[in-house]
Amino acid sequence: MSDDLHIPIVEEQAHVLKREVGLEQVTVRTVAEEHQVIVRDEVRREHVEVTRVSINREVAEAPPVRTEGDVTIVPIVEERLVVEKRLFLVEELHLTKTASAQAVELPATLRRMRAEVERHDLHQQEQH
Repeated sequence: MSDDLHIPIVEEQAHVLKREVGLEQVTVRTVAEEHQVIVRDEVRREHVEVTRVSINREVAEAPPVRTEGDVTIVPIVEERLVVEKRLFLVEELHLTKTASAQAVELPATLRRMRAEVERHDLHQQEQH
């Protein structure tokens, strides 16, 4: 016989078990709402006034279109038969641009979605 003493060593272990349990049910419903609004903005218009300016002067070549201030000048030329052909500046078109603004109001319909949420406790339903 041996003098050895045997003491069993015990170990405890824990195990976690999980399961899904429904607590409540959620119902979501979307509702479309409409409301009328007035949209305000400005409409811009431009108007061109044409003024004919008689020049009647001989030129060596056709002048380019040019701008002086807010006036755009478009040269109009013609060939005239003299003893030799010469270029005459007959007239210029002076174009003056003016702008006007007008306030406008237009009705518009805007839509917005709203969510309604209902909650139902599943445990209370099971007890009934």
